[in-house]
Amino acid sequence: MTKWRSTLVVVALSLVMAGALLYPTLRQPSMPESATYFSPARMVNAFNLVRSDGTPFTREALLGHWSFVFIGYTFCPDICPTTLSDLRGIYPELKQVDDSSQVIFVSVDPQRDDLPRLTGYTQFFNPEFVAVSGTQSQLFPFVRNLGMVYSIVDEQDAKNYLVDHSASIVLINPKGEIQAVFRPDMAPGQPPRVSMAKMASDFARIRSLALAS
Repeated sequence: MTKWRSTLVVVALSLVMAGALLYPTLRQPSMPESATYFSPARMVNAFNLVRSDGTPFTREALLGHWSFVFIGYTFCPDICPTTLSDLRGIYPELKQVDDSSQVIFVSVDPQRDDLPRLTGYTQFFNPEFVAVSGTQSQLFPFVRNLGMVYSIVDEQDAKNYLVDHSASIVLINPKGEIQAVFRPDMAPGQPPRVSMAKMASDFARIRSLALAS
């Protein structure tokens, strides 16, 4: 009887020790599946832009929020309206993951996108979306800092030129740091498009990782 009791005690202790070793692993949130995730996060440099309502938009506006940043322009024929429409559809789910979530649309075409036009464009998709712009000297370093690019095609036509630009969505954490990038899927004959379902799922994982760190 004593031998069996000793054996049971050893087994019980072994299980306790195994559980203690596994517990941190089981509690660790899973990594995002499709997003490019930065750990440590990358700093967003100081910048000075302007909201579509005319008020300043600086790095302080990012603090305390999970910010989904997308660049484009209101005359965009495909990527911008598609992405903003997709963001409108997924926005309630992003807010459910974290109520501080905000969508920021950055116009890189200040020559045509005056503030009233920018306001009307983004409010069509969602009145809560933040629309910002600035001069080219302000926009270019900000966009480059986020790891995105844009270029104006045939600007000699002052009304009908196109702007080539990144279709990714950058996620900035509440500390004002670049935490992840959601890159678009490519399909023949279709504009580049970020999967909103994958983004929402990864956002939940990323937020959990941030809370656990």
